[in-house]
Amino acid sequence: MADVTVIDPRFNSMVLPNAALECLGENFRWLEGPVWFADHECLLFSDIPNDRVMRWTEDGITTFQSPAGFANGHARDLQGRLISCSHQHRHLRRRELDGSTTILADAYEGKRLNSPNDVMVKRDGTIWFTDPPYGINTDYEGGKQAPELPANVYRLDPDGRLSIVTGDFAGPNGLCFSPDETRLYIAETGPQFSPNAPRHISVFDVTAANTLANPRIFHRIAPGAADGITCDSAGNLWSSAGDGVHCLAPDGTLLGKILLPGTVSNLTFGGRNLSRLFMCAGQRLFALYTNVRGIPWP
Repeated sequence: MADVTVIDPRFNSMVLPNAALECLGENFRWLEGPVWFADHECLLFSDIPNDRVMRWTEDGITTFQSPAGFANGHARDLQGRLISCSHQHRHLRRRELDGSTTILADAYEGKRLNSPNDVMVKRDGTIWFTDPPYGINTDYEGGKQAPELPANVYRLDPDGRLSIVTGDFAGPNGLCFSPDETRLYIAETGPQFSPNAPRHISVFDVTAANTLANPRIFHRIAPGAADGITCDSAGNLWSSAGDGVHCLAPDGTLLGKILLPGTVSNLTFGGRNLSRLFMCAGQRLFALYTNVRGIPWP
């Protein structure tokens, strides 16, 4: 079975004693942004420094898009279209069903976005994304460019209006909604290259007006930091960490860990019944069948 650490007895029912950790692919550079397409039974994920989006199925791994604008995070909208964050082009885009591309957002009040990082689509059709400068700080993940805006978290409404929902992060990174969308979790990883950067997961209440309220620190990941995060259907938060994946109860209690040989950047549920956890870990893609289910989408 996988190398699992149970910290709270509740975690025992979430993992399977006979489920093996599987390495689905390796020899990448830095993997990110996994998103599951149930109707195609495939996982899309970014290999950022190689400037490509990859496609995994049970038949193997192929290249889905190259070049990809140094894409990072991905999501799926209500119509099943792919929403992607581009470091190089500093925009949020949508891949239409015919394969064409629509730029959804690339500027705020006349200034270019930094490097959109992670993205979520809410059931009302609004698109929420983080915009730290990580992708334009180096040539490795998009190309050095000067930032024009602070690091913000944005909401894009169906009518095209772009709003800042919070600007209180030095480095907003991964984000996800609770199953009922009354909470929004956001990972803070601080300024890049800063050894004393603030690193924690914050949680906000989502108001009826689609604004954020009551910010508080939900959990501090150690070792490493939270990058990508995802919720299961019971409301537990699964977070990337320096030693693998950590599972957190809705009250922030650490329930257990899935230990991996390296830092995990992002993760998502997919596969049969959405019970397979896909994990991007540096140069490798891992998967593990669990006894929980992700949130169905769309």
